[in-house]
Amino acid sequence: MTSPAPLPRHDGQVLVVGGPTAVLDLGGLRIVSDPTFDAPGPHGGLTKTAGPALAEDRFADADLVLVSHDNHADNLDDRGRAFALAAPLLLTTTGGADRLGGPAKGLAAWDTHLLTRPDGGELAITAVPAVHGPEDGERDADGEVNCQVIGFVVSGRGLPTVYISGDNASLRTVTEIARRTGPVDATVLHAGAARIPGRFRGRPLSLDSARAAAAAAILGAPVNVPAHYTGWAHFTEGRDAIEHAFDEAGLTPVLSVADHGTWLPLKP
Repeated sequence: MTSPAPLPRHDGQVLVVGGPTAVLDLGGLRIVSDPTFDAPGPHGGLTKTAGPALAEDRFADADLVLVSHDNHADNLDDRGRAFALAAPLLLTTTGGADRLGGPAKGLAAWDTHLLTRPDGGELAITAVPAVHGPEDGERDADGEVNCQVIGFVVSGRGLPTVYISGDNASLRTVTEIARRTGPVDATVLHAGAARIPGRFRGRPLSLDSARAAAAAAILGAPVNVPAHYTGWAHFTEGRDAIEHAFDEAGLTPVLSVADHGTWLPLKP
């Protein structure tokens, strides 16, 4: 059976596939972040409750895959890993690049990788810090909470600047990113208040809804697209909670949310 053709490109737009997985069409390039395409079921201590809105073959023309971390199945499951390793280029953490091999290139926080756009310009992918748990969580020898994680800032002349948070729970880190990068045009925020019983006293490992709204305010983004809030049993706050938190903060006009599989513009 012939696989379906890749989705037509929607330049300047983003589509959340499910879980943390987002597709950005920007500057003539297609970027897929944290690919998770497995069917529901158990995954190494985590439970996937819903599959993706669209299968990975719809994005087989991806130019770049971004992986905030490869350590947890809810950010890189089996089919997501195969998809990432088949891409022309995979950007991830330094440790993740060593483990994944193949097309993977490791970035430390504040490293930038440049890609040539079809129009001859450049697309800059800058790795930014992330804290995968509470600020006071126990840190490993490298100073990481839980594991090494990065987010990404994607930018280029004439393009919207987009912040992809990765699994970050720290508003202090968001403030540092805002200070160093300036305001961004759009965010893809890993919300959902992921919690693991017995881990950090059950405190969130990713942004909860209130902190997602606060991150949007700190960054000054006019477009904020939540991801990472459905599809896995340990995500404890869904779309309703996110919408309520943005409303409570007076930020509903900057929240951009729709059913998974829907293209959303990266500029108002």
